[in-house]
Amino acid sequence: MKIYTRTGDDGTTGLCAGPRVAKDHSRIEACGTLDELNASIGVVRAELLPRDIDQLLCRVQHELFTVGAGLAMPGLAEAGGHGVGSQHVKELEQAIDQYNAQLPDLNAFILPGGTRAASTLHLARTVCRRAERRVVSLGVASEQSPEGLWALRYLNRLGDLLFVLPRVLNARAQVADECWRKDL
Repeated sequence: MKIYTRTGDDGTTGLCAGPRVAKDHSRIEACGTLDELNASIGVVRAELLPRDIDQLLCRVQHELFTVGAGLAMPGLAEAGGHGVGSQHVKELEQAIDQYNAQLPDLNAFILPGGTRAASTLHLARTVCRRAERRVVSLGVASEQSPEGLWALRYLNRLGDLLFVLPRVLNARAQVADECWRKDL
């Protein structure tokens, strides 16, 4: 496989089995932000993580490729292709509930930080929220696209998970979350 094709030298790129579009097209922007999110999670996984969290994040990375494929190939679900769906969202919800049960109740905003691994997860969470906004900008929800609707649900739950997991890592390392102090 040749890495460079020169076909993008004019500022366009090809959608999977679709037309060429500008590299700043909203669909490409959404896919690119998903790629950035996946890379951010890869940075997290380069840290020394507990096995359970590393395995969960590995699964998430694979699922993010599936989300991206659904967005890059409009009509994938209608054609019988595989995408994220209710089971993926349910699994994220179960993980959120499982890990959140290990934490004390939160009654204040917390600052992103703590251990290095927790801090990188907080950063991945912000990229996840941006990816979610890019999918909204794509307008797939208004089109009632199955890929877009499930991508939004998946990213929304993933953002929640990426809020809980840094708190878990900090708690396991006995590093307290720092609460926001509005008086400073």
